[in-house]
Amino acid sequence: MSGRVRGKRNIGRVKLYALSTCIWCRKTKALLDRSGVEYEYVYVDELDAEGREKAKEEVLRLAGKVSFPTVVVDGTVIVGFRKSELAEALGL
Repeated sequence: MSGRVRGKRNIGRVKLYALSTCIWCRKTKALLDRSGVEYEYVYVDELDAEGREKAKEEVLRLAGKVSFPTVVVDGTVIVGFRKSELAEALGL
């Protein structure tokens, strides 16, 4: 499953790669929601087999490893729930 969250703030392209069952992914999504930024998200585990492989290849290309959550904020890649790094990248 994937989607777009409309926010009041557009700071460039923000994309979250996550697993629907991951607590750290949920915390990251909640932080993005509270920040008011517009972002896209992909629940990799809810994609079909082909979509899962493509998403994992994209995360590997971006982050150098397949790990969730992975957030891309206008070209800056943040792996894991790194609250202070996310806040800085989001301009909070």
